[in-house]
Formats: sequence, structure tokens, C-alpha cells
Amino acid sequence: MESAPATISGTVLAFDFGSKRIGVAVGNTEVRQANPLQVVKNIHGRPEWDVIATLVKDWQPVAFVVGLPLTEDDTVQPQLQLSAAFAKHLTRKFELPVYRCDERFTSIEAAGLLAENRRRGKRRKTNHGDTDKIAAALILDHWFTQL
Repeated sequence: MESAPATISGTVLAFDFGSKRIGVAVGNTEVRQANPLQVVKNIHGRPEWDVIATLVKDWQPVAFVVGLPLTEDDTVQPQLQLSAAFAKHLTRKFELPVYRCDERFTSIEAAGLLAENRRRGKRRKTNHGDTDKIAAALILDHWFTQL
């Protein structure tokens, strides 16, 4: 896993890779605050690369962060190979660095945040995509702490 460089500056897109959906978040290294952005479909192992290309064009990131799926005891999840292939393709396609960041428990934490918002009346209905994009923001927030 490549650690976050101290010299990177600018916008970063983060991805919570999943077999059906890929959560996306955006943040800036100056502010170090991540914001959930959207969800990209991953149909039969084929991410919507045109949607990702539009995000890259619109946000002009200097780097990407992709969640690194590990288990509680640091063992590798089966999803790791798919996530690694996605990260490698991002690098080849957009010629930008990709950093990996531990994503343990981010989906659980994201679901908890959504549940709390519903209890407080801030949001009534949520879908799986909400969890995915919030998980991507949590991954990026964690990565920012490493800068």
C-alpha cells in the first residue's frame, strides 16, 4: 500500500470499490475534508468508465485514493484483487497516481451515520448508493489523516 505523500496538493477523488457499485468522494488536500459525490455502476465487473472520465474532467484531480479491503485481522478479502485491478486501470487510463487506503469498517460506519440521520429526522429514505459514497468519503478522510 502506497502511503500518502507529504507534497501532494490539490483535488483528490476517492473510490469505495464494490462489485455492483463504486462510491465516489471528492476532497482537497488543502482543506482535508472529503465530501460524498456519487455512485458509479459496476456492471458484471465493468465500471462505467465514461462516468468516471467525466468526473475526472470536471474535478481535475491530482490523484486517486482507492479503498483497500482488509478484514479485521488484516487478512485480505476476495474483493482485493478486483479493487487492485480497478486501481491499476485508473492509473493507466488517467495517468495519475493511485493511493490505497485501509477501508475497514467504512461501510458499517457509513450505514451508522445514515441511520443516525434518519433517527434525527434529517433524512427519511436512503439507498445502498448513499452508503457507498459516504464510505468513499470516510476512506478519503482517513487518507487525509496520513498527509
